[in-house]
Amino acid sequence: MDNRPIGVLDSGMGGLTAVRELLRVLPHEDIVYFGDTGRVPYGTRSAEIVTHYALQDINFLLGRQVKMVIAACGTVTTTLPDSLVRRFQFPYTGVLSPTVEAALAASRSRKIGVIATATTIRTGAYERELKKRDPEAEVISAACPLFVPLVENGFVERDNKVTRLVAEQYLAPLKEAGVDTLILGCTHYPVIAPLIGDVMGGKVALIDSGRAAADHARRLLAEENLLTDRKTAGKCSYFVSDAPEDFARNASIFLGEGFCGEVARIEITNYPDTI
Repeated sequence: MDNRPIGVLDSGMGGLTAVRELLRVLPHEDIVYFGDTGRVPYGTRSAEIVTHYALQDINFLLGRQVKMVIAACGTVTTTLPDSLVRRFQFPYTGVLSPTVEAALAASRSRKIGVIATATTIRTGAYERELKKRDPEAEVISAACPLFVPLVENGFVERDNKVTRLVAEQYLAPLKEAGVDTLILGCTHYPVIAPLIGDVMGGKVALIDSGRAAADHARRLLAEENLLTDRKTAGKCSYFVSDAPEDFARNASIFLGEGFCGEVARIEITNYPDTI
């Protein structure tokens, strides 16, 4: 058993959807969350810059003595080179592998859609992973860069006309292709899942990358005998690289009534970008 916290990182606030799911499946675990709100979005950055940022984020979490790191960010997950991840001396998961596994389990026709940030889509990581696991899978991908700022600015209501218009344009090619499963490849996107579901139609299964990552983390910690033995509710600590009051004000968009605790600002550029 291990009572150290779980570390979660994201480019901003989207990773809070993974925190929400962790609170559901691992309610006794402490969580340390870092959102790089001063440098968001990662989804429009080069692979080199994303890797630089992600390693600084990870080193901050390791400095907080976490027992595991969850990259609750589709861009980080699909950008960090496998050769680098294999060098990590700590339990680590991104959202890619757990989400692909969930999508293949849900799909009947093997026509699977992927929506994510532009950087994630450019890597082709979801398509490669899906094809590796099922060569018969047909993958249709679409970059949805406006979803992140829309979510972070509160345009999240199911009937929001602005977000719906954007979604209809982004999702049209996937509807035309007849996908039966849609991967929400950015952890911001589950916040507007009801709206996306309305646009796609009720027969399309939506795969929440934050939920998939949280379920995978629970299994991994159990296998490694790293679950806490506490019986009381875990505590959450939140850290950001920009104004903490903005984060605290908007966190309820992602966590609802689950948000509690103080938010502190840290200088993320003080942390190294090497492991």
